[in-house]
Amino acid sequence: MSGQKSVLPPAFQQKFVVICGGSKGIGRATALRIVRMGGNVCIIARNPEPLQATVADLQAARVKDEQWVESIAADTTDMDVLRPLLEDVIARRGAPDYLINAVGYAYPQYIEKLTLADFKRNMDVNYYGQLVPILIVLPHMLQAGRGHIANVSSIVGFMGLIGYATYAPSKYAIVGLTESLRHELKPYNIHFSILFPPDTDTPGFAIENQTKPPETAMLSETAKVMTPDEVAEIFVRGLLKRKFEILPGEAGWIRLAFRLAPGLGRWIIDRDLRKARKRLRKE
Repeated sequence: MSGQKSVLPPAFQQKFVVICGGSKGIGRATALRIVRMGGNVCIIARNPEPLQATVADLQAARVKDEQWVESIAADTTDMDVLRPLLEDVIARRGAPDYLINAVGYAYPQYIEKLTLADFKRNMDVNYYGQLVPILIVLPHMLQAGRGHIANVSSIVGFMGLIGYATYAPSKYAIVGLTESLRHELKPYNIHFSILFPPDTDTPGFAIENQTKPPETAMLSETAKVMTPDEVAEIFVRGLLKRKFEILPGEAGWIRLAFRLAPGLGRWIIDRDLRKARKRLRKE
C-alpha cells in the first residue's frame, strides 16, 4: 500500500470518524469516501454480516498503511450496550473528530393502517438511534475542545407527505435536536451539520417501496433517485466546508421553496396528490 496515491484529496488524514449506520447505503458510501481521503473510521451497525463485509471493503480502500478501521456490532438505540463498546474504542483511539449518524428507516403506510407501535418504532430508531451516540461521544469532544457531529434527516424533515406520518415527525425531531445543539455548543468549537437526502437507491429505500402507498409512489415518479455515492460526495464536501444544511440534488430547491413560499409548496404537493388520486380513480 505504501507509495499508492489517493485520487481524492487527503482531507481526512489523521482524522477519526465514527459512522453509525456505516454498513449500508449512505453511511457505507460515506465511510468509503472518508477512508479514500485518508481518514480512520469506526463503523457501527446492528447486523454482523454486512458490517464485516463493509470493513473488508474499507480496509481495501485505505491509501496509507497506518490507516485503521474499527467496527462495532450494536444497535445505536441501546445505550447500555453501545456505551462500553464505543468508550473502549475512544479509550484506545482518542476522541473522534467527527460523529456521523446515518441511522434510520422508513415505513410508509396509510394512517389508518398504522399503530402506535409503528410511531414509537420510527421515533426510537430515527431519533434515539442518532441521539444515543451523540450523548456518548459529546463529552469526549468537549474535553478535546473540538468536534463535528452530522445527523441525517430527509426532505420530509421539512415537509410532510402522504404515507410518511411515522417517518416525517422523527426527521423533524432530528432537525430540532441539531438546531438546539448547534446553538448551545457553538462556543465550545463543536460544529453540526444536517444531511437532507432525497430519494436514494439504498437497501432501505427498496424495503420502503414495498409498503409505499400508490399516491406516494406517484408523487416521486418525476424525482431523480440519487445513488449513495452521489449523496456521500455532496455530504463529505459539505462537512469539510462546515455547512450546517447539506442538501443533495433536488433537496436544495425543495428546501428553498418550502422556506420562502411554504404556501406555494403545499399547493404544489396538494395538486400532485389530487392528480395521483384521479389516476387511481379515487376522486
